[in-house]
Amino acid sequence: MSLIEIFVLSIVQGLTEFLPISSAGHLILVPLLTAWEDQGLAFDLAVHAGSLAAVVLYFRKDILLMTQDWTRSVITRRQTDNSRLAWAVLWGTIPVGIAGLVFKDVVETTMRTPEVGAIVIACSLIGFGLLLGLADWRFRGERTERQMRWTDVLVIGVAQAIALIPGTSRSGITMTAALFMGLSREAAARFSFLLSIPVIVLASGLQLIELLQPGTDVDWWAMSLGAVLSGISAYLCIHYFLVFIKRIGMQPFVAYRIILGMVLLIIFL
Repeated sequence: MSLIEIFVLSIVQGLTEFLPISSAGHLILVPLLTAWEDQGLAFDLAVHAGSLAAVVLYFRKDILLMTQDWTRSVITRRQTDNSRLAWAVLWGTIPVGIAGLVFKDVVETTMRTPEVGAIVIACSLIGFGLLLGLADWRFRGERTERQMRWTDVLVIGVAQAIALIPGTSRSGITMTAALFMGLSREAAARFSFLLSIPVIVLASGLQLIELLQPGTDVDWWAMSLGAVLSGISAYLCIHYFLVFIKRIGMQPFVAYRIILGMVLLIIFL
């Protein structure tokens, strides 16, 4: 990979991982639109690791409180708002974990081909973008992430599994589900960000096992630089996104998804 490829793909990952516009979709789209070779899952692993570091650093105080209260809840069987939120993150991860194991080969092969990938991304961008717009317009409420019911966790967790489809956006579909269940914009975003932590850890762990197999050729310099650039841009993205949606909402991202999806359909059909 050239330096410009590393820079562009890392920044794209960092900026789109937590925006409801599909990071995976954009990482597939860049090679399609630039004639670059697909960066491969090894580089995807590196930039996702950077995003993971960013979200952990940003929510470090919340994570510390959640971990402490969760540990106490296991020992004492007494729940607090923080322990319930920690359990919600864990339970909400199970559906995507199962779906990832079942559909891993399809996601990594068929859906990353130029012929299929662009059309799938376009349809996902438009369809799930319209759902996000509807949820933000008609169904959002005022409940926080610490006021979620277990039905909310189940719905959001199942929705997250759908994000295996390129172009869906993991953050986008989880925020959509949270808004449909009556959470506020900020709560939907914050829970989506916290929910990304175990997902990225699990996905990265599986890929790391493959990378460490004998005979695997890995450009560790490119991966390291990609992780750093992705982490910096992701941290800034989280901060400014939470400020942005509080003032303006989700509709600009809905419009972006629809326009991008229509452009892709025109180009690739």
